[in-house]
Amino acid sequence: MEIAFANPENLWLLISIPVIIITHFFVFGFLKRRAMRFANFEVIRRIVGPQGNIANVHFVSSNIPLLLLRILALALLIFAAAGAQLRYTARVASQSFVIAIDASASMLANDVAPNRLSAAKDSALEFVNKVSEARVGVIDFSGAAFVKQPITDDMLAVKSAIKAIEVENVGGTAIGEAIITASNMLTQEYQAKTIILITDGQNNVGAGIGEAIEHASANGITVYTIGVGTESGGSFIKTELVSKLDEDSLRKIANYTGGSYFRAGNMEDLRRAYDSILLTKVRKTSLNLSNILLPAGILLIFIEWALLNTRYRTLP
Repeated sequence: MEIAFANPENLWLLISIPVIIITHFFVFGFLKRRAMRFANFEVIRRIVGPQGNIANVHFVSSNIPLLLLRILALALLIFAAAGAQLRYTARVASQSFVIAIDASASMLANDVAPNRLSAAKDSALEFVNKVSEARVGVIDFSGAAFVKQPITDDMLAVKSAIKAIEVENVGGTAIGEAIITASNMLTQEYQAKTIILITDGQNNVGAGIGEAIEHASANGITVYTIGVGTESGGSFIKTELVSKLDEDSLRKIANYTGGSYFRAGNMEDLRRAYDSILLTKVRKTSLNLSNILLPAGILLIFIEWALLNTRYRTLP
């Protein structure tokens, strides 16, 4: 279990807390000196009696409880602005998936029958037929990532989007961009969030793998990676070109986001990979704390205002 922030750049606002503390005691000192300057000591002696000690009379309250309330309210609002999330591993009943399929030209290689792209699409369709209580989105990627179907519970639309995937004309393999695009699609989902990424290549354009991992992790997203293709490889588009699978990066992506890496050399391996993902009910999930922290911070501001105008009111 851990606390993470979707917008950590907003945490710099925490430097306002010591400024508020310094300002509070500066104002307190100023008010105290003013009170001493204009106090009617004769009246005070009558109040405390001849044996009373004027030094023990407090002309101005330091209002420490109000200061603590103000600090707590400000901290809660800053943490809400920073997108505080509670990350934990739990057994989940419902999930949101984004299926990201490599659509670069090398996916036409025939070492996985009939070719890598067709096998990836067919296995993805079988997966969609098996999911229940889930929302699914679809993207494909080559040198850029393309959203084919936003996240939905309409499985007919999802299957139609998968069937429509064809090789993209943009050269390269943008694995990092695909993960970031898929993560952005999942940020507004409130159930367990999972990316299933199928590729036969290595990241050679766009965002780096490290940036993609950081982005997915910051949003509480689990990434499962599937490397499709045999060790010997296969030819495509009547050339001798052979795509190289970067298994180390795919393992790194999966390990750092709480997922798993699968090597799929045939259609049956793809089915087993999808089935394993589907049967994994214990996943990394997150609770958006901003929805709790924001109203709590606003409530504390009203409480401080009420106390400031009643119990802790400073009389002229």
